[in-house]
Amino acid sequence: MKLIVGLGNPGEQYKLTRHNIGFIFIDEYLKENNINDMREKYKSEFIQTAYKGDKVFYQKPLTFMNSSGEAVGEAVRFFKIDPETELFVIYDDMDMEFGKVKVKKDGRSAGHNGIKSIIQHVGEKFVRIKYGIGKPKSKDETIGFVLGKFSPEEKETLKESREKIFSLIDDIKNDMTLERLMNKYNTK
Repeated sequence: MKLIVGLGNPGEQYKLTRHNIGFIFIDEYLKENNINDMREKYKSEFIQTAYKGDKVFYQKPLTFMNSSGEAVGEAVRFFKIDPETELFVIYDDMDMEFGKVKVKKDGRSAGHNGIKSIIQHVGEKFVRIKYGIGKPKSKDETIGFVLGKFSPEEKETLKESREKIFSLIDDIKNDMTLERLMNKYNTK
């Protein structure tokens, strides 16, 4: 069993913003693989699929970023998912340059409110898939930056990143070990 979560905020005004990188990649992956018909369940958009005899769930919490853990926690408890080995969360990271990908095993939130909320509901032990969005020029601009739209250069980088993220999701579904995932996808 695997639960692959993309973090973001619901609503048109947030649709193509840096903070919604998790939603964007989940949406594009599902579209690419002709998986549709997500339904509202567990305070999220949610779909259950089968892959090589295994259950694979995709989730986009509709609780807004700061309460993502409510939705993730509900699904984890209902399906008895082991967060340490079966929960994978895709989200934006301001501490990495735009387009950089990093797979990380557990840890703290590093100030990301969505991750902080998930930790409150399922604990620190789950796999994080961070996608770098870069930093604003000053801390005062943080909210506007993460909720801002992509520049033309960033849109190009996003297009280039799709295949890497899609391949990463496929490797997760094919039971690649966490160590191998980190070796393959963590860019130096």
